[in-house]
Amino acid sequence: MDTSSMTQIFSEFLGTMILILLGDGVCAAVNLKKSKAEASGWIVIAFGWAMAVTMAVYISGFMGPAHLNPAVTIAMAMAGNFAWNLVVPFIIAQVLGALVGAFLVWLAYLPHWNQTEDQGAVLGTFATGPAIRNYSANMITEVIGTFVLVLGLLSFSQNSIADGLTPLIVGALILAIGLSLGGPTGYAINPARDFGPRLAHQLLPIATKGDSDWAYSWVPIVGPVIGAAIAAGVYMLMV
Repeated sequence: MDTSSMTQIFSEFLGTMILILLGDGVCAAVNLKKSKAEASGWIVIAFGWAMAVTMAVYISGFMGPAHLNPAVTIAMAMAGNFAWNLVVPFIIAQVLGALVGAFLVWLAYLPHWNQTEDQGAVLGTFATGPAIRNYSANMITEVIGTFVLVLGLLSFSQNSIADGLTPLIVGALILAIGLSLGGPTGYAINPARDFGPRLAHQLLPIATKGDSDWAYSWVPIVGPVIGAAIAAGVYMLMV
């Protein structure tokens, strides 16, 4: 594997780490007891995730494509915009970056975990979960959200965008998805975003954490991949 490919793989690790550090960081700020942002609500979380994506793309995008999401990587390869031989290395880097990012969130909020007795709030800081548990409906929500995400990302390439503005526009897309479609499942729309932090939740020594809800964990993996594949197919028909 050449130096350029290794740089791109590292950029996926770094970018996804920043994404989760800031994204799960805002969840920690809202969910954890005695945080100065405690109970500040969904709007704060949605804006926090939008800015997390924006900053992660700015930080890593000069080294690689800044997918930061296995579903996006798969869709880009399907659409002919990315080399298939880099798909698995990218996904591994994204999951590891998400795991490390979640670990850093744990460190950043270290005194707050044992102050938070609500196991759902602790898990929700790391991973997504359904507002109403219905696996079929939950997966449909993730399919729809990821379809919008990936179709937007692919369509942006057909527009003339001033240099340096693309990460902001991607952040706006994430904000729109979070505000409009995030309510049912917490809008994972990214398998690495959910799996890496859920694994961190499983491994970290948090006394009040409870179960990691692995029974739900397949939804934010399968749903986004399906949604991304559909979006890639629609995009190829369009262009």
